[in-house]
Amino acid sequence: MRWVRPLSPRVEETAETLGGKAHGLLVLRRLGLPVPPGFVVTTHACRAFLRDGRLPDGLDDELAAAVADLEASTGRRFGGSRTPLAVSVRSGAEVSMPGMMNTILNLGLTAEATAALASETGDARFALNSRLRFLAGFAAAIVNVDDGALARGAGDEQARIEAVEDLIRRRWGRPIPDDAARQLESAVEAVFSSWDTPRARTYRELHDIPHDLGTAVIVQTMVFGNRDAHSGTGVAFSRDPNTGENVPFGEVLFGHQGEDVVSGSSLTRPLRELADREPAVWTGLLDALRRVEGHYRDACYVEFTFQAGELWILQVRPGRFAGGAAVRVATDLADERVIGRHEALLRISPRHLPHVRTPRIAGTADILARGIGACPGVAAGRVATTSDGAVRMAADGPVILVRPETSPHDMHGLAAAAGIVTARGGPASHAAVVARSMGKPAVVGIGDLTVDVTGASVRAGGRTVGEGTLVTIDGTGGEVALGSPGVVTTGADIHLRRLLEWADEVSGDHSERDEALRLGAAHAVLRHGQDLGSSGGRETDASRHGGTGRSRLGDGDSST
Repeated sequence: MRWVRPLSPRVEETAETLGGKAHGLLVLRRLGLPVPPGFVVTTHACRAFLRDGRLPDGLDDELAAAVADLEASTGRRFGGSRTPLAVSVRSGAEVSMPGMMNTILNLGLTAEATAALASETGDARFALNSRLRFLAGFAAAIVNVDDGALARGAGDEQARIEAVEDLIRRRWGRPIPDDAARQLESAVEAVFSSWDTPRARTYRELHDIPHDLGTAVIVQTMVFGNRDAHSGTGVAFSRDPNTGENVPFGEVLFGHQGEDVVSGSSLTRPLRELADREPAVWTGLLDALRRVEGHYRDACYVEFTFQAGELWILQVRPGRFAGGAAVRVATDLADERVIGRHEALLRISPRHLPHVRTPRIAGTADILARGIGACPGVAAGRVATTSDGAVRMAADGPVILVRPETSPHDMHGLAAAAGIVTARGGPASHAAVVARSMGKPAVVGIGDLTVDVTGASVRAGGRTVGEGTLVTIDGTGGEVALGSPGVVTTGADIHLRRLLEWADEVSGDHSERDEALRLGAAHAVLRHGQDLGSSGGRETDASRHGGTGRSRLGDGDSST
């Protein structure tokens, strides 16, 4: 059995073998969009590793051959002393598990390769910072520590590098390999092993994902978002995930790498700032969003990095909007003749209609803090300042987990909480992404919020409240209120009314009845039509357009 596949548009295998992330990269390649060259280690290899406790026979030779091909295509040398090649190593299961598994960036930056990168670029600080990020990511994957905290530690880059190297030596029992090939093998093992971490198992149990799928590993040439002032990283939706409006939405971070966006450790900027600062990157991104939306026939999400003004796309998937945003996208795409009205109806599940009307905190509430609404809805509960505390307190009633930022280590607390609040981060931060995947209200990016774990309290707006205080959060408007204020619910907007009118036309029943019954009746007619179509009968719009009829409400994802 072959364990490795190139990221080539000629590869035809499914996400079951390649993982969803690699499968999306192949879509990008076929659309002619800029994707860093690389290869994927299949989910079959992961299952063999999990079964046998070691990398499968022959994988080492396939990795060496794939790296040699990468060297030939890039003109760079993996771990080399001149024009060095560095790679990213990312997980990518068939079903997305945002932030649950390991990622290692800048792999291959041995001590010699780091010196070569400094010589090539004339920027020693950039080279050392990139090596520090590699070591921190490696430490997080191998010895299960917070890579963000390591990368942001005290001292200059060289001092922090030495501190992380010492940590790895003490916790792992041996020094980090200073050989790029051995680093890569260790990284693949670490990503495979992360499939079975408690946080990953908890996530799968919450989302009914089978434990035996395994993950693929994607290895790609590094694009350095931390290279210079014309470099950066970001995430973008082709349409606004909060409203469904047909305008690009997202965030960007200049002079940083992707993990800084996800961790929430750095202040991101609105996506539109790209237009002024890097117009060529902005133009390329808009073109990419247009093409991927045309391919998926849906709102889409991409992750991107740009180095020295050159854009690269790192991930793509359908947007999987929720609530009113999903309804608006479905009706707008029907109006744009991208999909038919029947498919628009089948994309919305009747059981999700209650989420279309967004609850909001009433205007008379005592607002403690304001941030960025990251997942719609209102949740009330007692403040918990740690994930362990959230699990413990949740046994006695709903809790709101309040943290400076979250990481995969907080998965048990995120699962236990009714809502999530963080001081740092934006719409693509770990807290926001996981909250959306679980359908939990979240507020992120509260600039003046301080979490005092030792003192079991939080401070915002000049006021301090203790752990256990009842608060209510509004994941649409971004408010955190004291106590249990009134909640109001928005009425049906024009997009929902139109969708239900289409439903009545399909069912033929125009009587006054519950909205879910109206949509359910239309679904029954359309499903019957699909059954007839599969037996040679009439064909619905959904089947002509390849629609699955699976609701996109409530799904959530992000990069890892």
